[in-house]
Amino acid sequence: MQLNYLDFEYSEDADGNGTLDAMASALPPQLPALQGEITRVLAWAHAHWPDTCAPLEDGGNWHYDLQGVQEAQSPLDLAFDEATGQLRMAVGSPAPPRTTLTLTLSGSSDFCAALREAFDMT
Repeated sequence: MQLNYLDFEYSEDADGNGTLDAMASALPPQLPALQGEITRVLAWAHAHWPDTCAPLEDGGNWHYDLQGVQEAQSPLDLAFDEATGQLRMAVGSPAPPRTTLTLTLSGSSDFCAALREAFDMT
């Protein structure tokens, strides 16, 4: 399964357990596609590793952390007034909000290998 928005970075500890981190930002028209990718990854994990979603230290095979933030941006109209030596600033029309979602998956070496293979994360 190909991912277009999520680009995971993989790291591994001395015991072979891994962590995959991805962060992606989208404007409103792309947000459903980004949410769909996160849904596919988590649905795959739950389907292929059922009843094992818990931190490794608690006996689980895999675990995840999902966070998000939405930022509204308003451009600033700036101009320098030579006569007064002042900077003039006015708030312009707000831009559409940008949503940034972060997904971190951690798991056993078997889980991480299977996830990376399933989503072609080589």
